[in-house]
Amino acid sequence: MHKAGFVNIVGNPNVGKSTLMNLLVGEKISIATFKAQTTRHRIMGILNTDDMQICFSDTPGVLKPNYKLQESMLQFSESALQDADVLLYVTDMVETPDKNADFLSRVAKLDVPVLVLINKIDLTDQSKLAVCVEQWHEVLPKAEIIPISALHRFNVDVVLARIKQLLPESPAYFDKDQWTDKPARFFVTEIIREKILLYYDKEIPYSTEVVVEAFKENDTLIRISAVVYVERESQKGIIIGHQGVALKRVSSEARKSLEKFFGKKIFLEIFVKVDKDWRSSDRSLKAFGYHQD
Repeated sequence: MHKAGFVNIVGNPNVGKSTLMNLLVGEKISIATFKAQTTRHRIMGILNTDDMQICFSDTPGVLKPNYKLQESMLQFSESALQDADVLLYVTDMVETPDKNADFLSRVAKLDVPVLVLINKIDLTDQSKLAVCVEQWHEVLPKAEIIPISALHRFNVDVVLARIKQLLPESPAYFDKDQWTDKPARFFVTEIIREKILLYYDKEIPYSTEVVVEAFKENDTLIRISAVVYVERESQKGIIIGHQGVALKRVSSEARKSLEKFFGKKIFLEIFVKVDKDWRSSDRSLKAFGYHQD
């Protein structure tokens, strides 16, 4: 008997969805930084065993959109409700169940199994956790509730075991040696974007998009040319920094992470260009792969 299915991870920004997915899949697939709105696409990580294939899907945090990029991110999250065999709704001890009530009402109507994972329980005590569990029972009465700490890996094995029980019988959807649905270039952009999130403040990381223009690989070396797009000339100056120091640091840190990720030497060039107000431009968003048909 072989089981296979799609396990989609949804929830509000910054509750630990990406950290959890990386633990479940065992690969560093989703960017997991301390900044909200880190994940912008649906990213699939595939866990294969002899008798099972679990296709995990990490989605952007659910939020009320302020510009077109966020509208597209919300579409990715909402699409995850339509094709799940099991839904993981990730929350934490900080937020309350009345946040994003519209989205939750749609989750409550689903016919598929829903696991509510209350993350960051290392930040609380038993009595507060009991109150939190009760609140979530009221909002999603059909859901199973599992307290976890992704940071400390607490109960992650329990979640995985429960998913395996709930998966439908099915042949594999992807080759058994495949661990993601994304191409190599996608992970280059994500790693560069992660460094930008770590090294720049305020609005700068959210105003940037990374595009890989060249990816040439041989047995020992990968040559990569990438462009960081920003919305304004002033942002371009900040990204590059005085005498290019800031961009050099991003390039150096990204190159180290890419060498670890691909297991090869990396030659990386990063350029910075302005695409005015790209987050609100249909043309730019389509070019950057955000619009869903």
